[in-house]
This record gives sequence, C-alpha cells and structure tokens, in this order.
Amino acid sequence: MTKTAMTDHPIISHIAERWSPRAFSDRPISEDDLMSLFEAARWAASAYNVQPWRFVYAHRDDPEFETLVACLVDGNAAWAKNAAVLLIASAKTAHDNGNANAHAKHDLGQAMAMLSVEATARSISIHQMAGFHHDKARELLGVPDGFEPTTAAALGYLGDPESLSESLHQRELAPRVRKTVAEIAFKGKWTG
Repeated sequence: MTKTAMTDHPIISHIAERWSPRAFSDRPISEDDLMSLFEAARWAASAYNVQPWRFVYAHRDDPEFETLVACLVDGNAAWAKNAAVLLIASAKTAHDNGNANAHAKHDLGQAMAMLSVEATARSISIHQMAGFHHDKARELLGVPDGFEPTTAAALGYLGDPESLSESLHQRELAPRVRKTVAEIAFKGKWTG
C-alpha cells in the first residue's frame, strides 16, 4: 500500500512517500539498517552543533521492547506493539554551561525528520507519537536529568491494514490531507 502525497509543487519522492502507518508486518529491521537511520539523524542540523537528541530503542525480539511498549498510552500500544522497533527520543534541554537550549526540541525534530526520510528511502515506515507517558519513560528507560522525553516512534515494514481495529483501519486507508502552501507560508508579512 502506498499513500504518496499529491503535492502542489515538486518535492523529492522520499518526502512525498513518507506517511505514518499503524499496520506493521512481522518483518524485522536489520541492525545495519537501523544504524543507518540513526546515522541520518546524527547529521541533522543543530543550533551551535550541540546535537541535543538521544534515542532509546529496542527491537521487537529484545527483552526491553516490552518496557518501551509500557511507556505508550494504551491506544498507541495496541498497534505499535507490532512494529519491528520502538524508540523514545529525548532532547537535552540545557547547554553544558547551564543555559536553557531553546532550540533543543526543534533540533530533535530535525533529527527525527532526517531519520524519517532515510527510513522512507529504505522502505521502512515510521509513525511518530506524542501519546506516551513522559514520566514513565524517564523512569523506566533511565533518562537522566537535563533530558526531556519528547517523542516516541514505531518503525517497521508495512503490514496489512486488515489487522487493525475498524476505526484504525479506516484511518489507515483515508487519503492524506494537508493545508495548502498558501496557508502556511507568507511572503514578507504574516497574512493568515
């Protein structure tokens, strides 16, 4: 199944093909492929080059996988437990001198975007989630002070949408919809 975006302006295929499925197959992701995804994240731009992103991950057959599942809200855990890999990404919220890093979450977002594009190029799907228990993730995953668990993600190869509940099945098959460029980009002055 593909859900390539119907763009109004040309973009590279790996961006147009990226979407967030919930149905995953039981095919594992090789450690080599996963390390290439983290390598892509590693090269994301970051303010002052502090690279504030950190990832805790587990493959479905790792004992730690269930710990990551336990960090997700129930609705996400119900389908994400079928992914090949789960991860929780955290942002280092202060510089080494103690000053707040106001761009930490932005930079983590850039790292996740690079990871997502690399994943798409390898036919690996990723679904990022805000729906996880931040405090539980901090505790269960040993996230140190100074880092904020920010996003969770399920990674894997596309599965059969029929494996999902009826409501998720419908969402899986629904067309992709986005605001127009005119609604998000304003030349010279905000006009929206």
